[in-house]
Amino acid sequence: MDGTIIFALGLVVFFAAHLFAAFRRRGPGDLPERLGVLPYRGLFSLVSIAGLVLIVIGYGELRNLYPVWSPPDWTRHIPLLVMAPAMVLFVAAEAPAGRIKRLAKHPMLFGVKLWAAAHLVANGDLASIILFGAFLAFAVLDRIVVKRRATAASAPAAVSAKGDAIALVGGLALYFAIVFFLHEAVIGVPVVY
Repeated sequence: MDGTIIFALGLVVFFAAHLFAAFRRRGPGDLPERLGVLPYRGLFSLVSIAGLVLIVIGYGELRNLYPVWSPPDWTRHIPLLVMAPAMVLFVAAEAPAGRIKRLAKHPMLFGVKLWAAAHLVANGDLASIILFGAFLAFAVLDRIVVKRRATAASAPAAVSAKGDAIALVGGLALYFAIVFFLHEAVIGVPVVY
């Protein structure tokens, strides 16, 4: 199958699942209640992972094929700097509530915005612009949707130093794994060379 089709299919599958999750009806009788929370999350995760796999495969075939602009050399350092806090935010989203999670409000979306914006600045090919632009646009849209859906009655969770420790240690461990191994293994581009 052509890389363009694989890439496009991956984007459609991934973002269709996430747009459905963002805009689905909530309340009694909604889909998670009918399917069960765990089966719903499992199905959502499988569809998301399938979309991500297709995106990575398609992006790997298209990366650098259609240059749109030539970023200055110094821009390649921006993702290296920005990804450390982005990874801390990704882990904070799943960790117990801490100051990081409370300050970021929606740490996963904040982390995605940082990741996407940093990579948009450093990459000038069409596939990168589409990929990182789509993730940035979705994170902005989802943040707006989440903010509108939030209720004033929802009480903030108690802050735990444990949550911050998990976010910092886990996020930095993930960052170093990506920098020194995963980015090259999955994307095919070494971060440190």
